[in-house]
Amino acid sequence: MEFTKLSSPSLKNLFVQQLQGMILSGALPVGAQLPPERTLAEQMRVSRTVVNSGLAELSDQGFLEVRPRQGTCVADYRRRGNLSTLIAIMQYKGGVLGREEIRSILEVRRALEHLAAERAILCASDEALERLGEALAQIAAAPTPEQAAEAAFGFQHELALVGGNSIVPLIYYSFKPPVIALWVRFCNLYGIPALVSNTQTLYSLLCARDAEGASRWIDTYLEQAISGSQQIYEHP
Repeated sequence: MEFTKLSSPSLKNLFVQQLQGMILSGALPVGAQLPPERTLAEQMRVSRTVVNSGLAELSDQGFLEVRPRQGTCVADYRRRGNLSTLIAIMQYKGGVLGREEIRSILEVRRALEHLAAERAILCASDEALERLGEALAQIAAAPTPEQAAEAAFGFQHELALVGGNSIVPLIYYSFKPPVIALWVRFCNLYGIPALVSNTQTLYSLLCARDAEGASRWIDTYLEQAISGSQQIYEHP
C-alpha cells in the first residue's frame, strides 16, 4: 500500500482562507476598508509579498475591490463574483452552501437541462443517444459518491454535446465543481441508486424522443431537490 505525501497549506492560502472566512461570516461586511498591506503583514506576521498576492487572489475571486489611491475594501461578491467566488463559497466551512446558493445553482441547472434535452431530442442521432446510455451505466457502476458524481457530470455533459449547440457544453463545464459537489451530497443523503433512477428516467424519455415528458421530468426531479423530498441543503 502506498501513501501520498502530506503537505501543509502555504501562508498565502492561509491568508486567503482567513479573509474569505471573515467576509463570508460577516465579520468583514461589504464596504469595509482593509488596513494597508504593511499593517496587514505586521498584524498577521507574514511578508508583504504574501499579503499582496493574497489580496490579488481575493480580488480575482470577487471578494475584494482594489481602488487606486483609496485602498482595498470588501466587495459585494454577489454582484461582482464569478465562478471562482462560487467555488470559494463551496469550500468554506467544508463545502456547506447556503440554501439560497444551492437553490440558485439548481435553477440554473434546470434551465440548461431543458435546453440540452430539447436539442438532443431534436438533433441527436440514435448512436449519440447510445453513448448517453454508456454514461448512464458508468453512474450505476460507480462504487463511491464521488465517482458517481463524476459519472453523472459525464452524462449531463454528453447530453449537452449531442444536441449540437456549441455553447451549452461550455456553460455546463464551467459549473463542474459546484455541480459535482451537490451530486456528491445528493448521493450521501439518498444513495447512488436514487441518482441512477433519476437519470435512467430522463434517459428513457430522451430515447423515446418524448420532449414533453422529458421537460416534465426535469422539472419534477429538480423541484424535489429544491423544495421537495430530495433536498440537498445542509439540513434537508
